[in-house]
Amino acid sequence: MRLFVAVLVADDLRPPLAAAQERLRASGAAVKWVAPANFHFTLKFLGEVPDRRVQDIEAALAKIPPGLGASALTLRGLGAFPSPRRPRVLWAGVTAGAEPLQALAVGVEQALAALGFAREARPFSAHLTIGRVERPTPDLTARLEREQATAFGTMPVTAFCLMRSVLHPSGPEYTVVTQYALAGGEERQ
Repeated sequence: MRLFVAVLVADDLRPPLAAAQERLRASGAAVKWVAPANFHFTLKFLGEVPDRRVQDIEAALAKIPPGLGASALTLRGLGAFPSPRRPRVLWAGVTAGAEPLQALAVGVEQALAALGFAREARPFSAHLTIGRVERPTPDLTARLEREQATAFGTMPVTAFCLMRSVLHPSGPEYTVVTQYALAGGEERQ
C-alpha cells in the first residue's frame, strides 16, 4: 500500500486555489494539475509499505504530542520550485503558521525514523503543491509573478492524517487511513 502523512486543506480554501489553477492553465503550459479534492500538505511520503507495517506506523504517529503543529495556516501567493523562471512544481505559499507545521513534520519524521523509514534529505518547506510542470511557457512565468500576492485564506490545523494513495490513469485517489487530532481538534480516530 502506498502511504504518506499529510494535513488536508480546508474545504473553503479549495475554490480559490482551484481558481488560481485555472488562471495558470490559461498560460498553455503542459501541467499535471492536482485535483482540488486532493489538495494537502505532505509531511512525509512513505511510498510502498507492506500491510503488516501499517499498525506500527499508526501507533508511532499516535505518540506525537497532540499540541505539536496545532496552528492556523495562511496561504498567500503562487510560486514554483526550483524557481518561477524554471518551474517544475507549482505551489501556493504559506505566509503564517509555517513554523508549527514544520514542527509537526519534524515530529512525524522522528516517529517514523524510529521504525526505519529514511529521513528526508531536504529540510521541510511548507507549501501546497497545485501542479507539476511538464512543459513550461513564458506566459506561465509571467502569470506566476502576477499571483505572488494572491490571498487564498487561513485555515486551522487541527489534525493530520495517514493517507493511502492509489494511482489510476486519471490521477491519484487519496483516502484517509487514520486521522490524528491536534490541540483543539476532535478526538483521535
